[in-house]
Amino acid sequence: MNRQAQAAILFLTGAALLHAGFTDLYLRYVKAGLQPLLLASGAVLIVTALATVWYEWRGRRSGETHEHGEAHDHGEGHVHREPRVSWLLVLPLLALILVAPPALGSYSAMRTGTALQQPYGFDKLPASGPLDLNVVDYATRAVYDRGRHMAGRPIRITGFVALDRTGAPYLVRMALNCCAADAQPVKIALTGTIPPVLQPDKWLQVTGNYTARQTKDPVNNGPIPYFQVTAATPVPTPKDPYDESWNK
Repeated sequence: MNRQAQAAILFLTGAALLHAGFTDLYLRYVKAGLQPLLLASGAVLIVTALATVWYEWRGRRSGETHEHGEAHDHGEGHVHREPRVSWLLVLPLLALILVAPPALGSYSAMRTGTALQQPYGFDKLPASGPLDLNVVDYATRAVYDRGRHMAGRPIRITGFVALDRTGAPYLVRMALNCCAADAQPVKIALTGTIPPVLQPDKWLQVTGNYTARQTKDPVNNGPIPYFQVTAATPVPTPKDPYDESWNK
């Protein structure tokens, strides 16, 4: 691949990173805290691409066409051009810019064991009123804190729906450590007043209460707590579909 092609791919890669970093697209790939590094990487790649073009242009102006030119003449009357197929490397970059991949959902969640981990401690909950908890926080408190400070209080949790092979419903959030490649599910089994028709990957906000009932994840035998549902409301997919709270 010649210098012009290298510069073009560097520029497009940098532009794709900046596009993802300045929109919510980057949240499909990495955790929110990595946005500054993503933007800095995109800027460096664009500067590198522009510098490559400038040095190439200056070399041509100096007559260094043999070293920096797009075509090389070896003195035998044959000109060897770079293969045009190398430009196919641009297609994945265009796909990154034009097509946003979906976040990991129920298919991955039900084929991966729950990633619930025992924390070092728990943040203090409000003394009164309904509790707005994420899936990881509720599951962790239900399993490792025996539901203390949650029992008897109304709780709201948001996550996406997943169904096992028997049709049993779960509320799930993919826990993110660094990037989507290491995302793992944390699951809550649902019981109580559950909507009669549930579609996998649809997001729900469930209201209900803590219950001491638990089950085991058939994939890795990890603990899965139950949640007693009293009401369920469909909600839009959140801007950040992953949960980053488990590693804080």
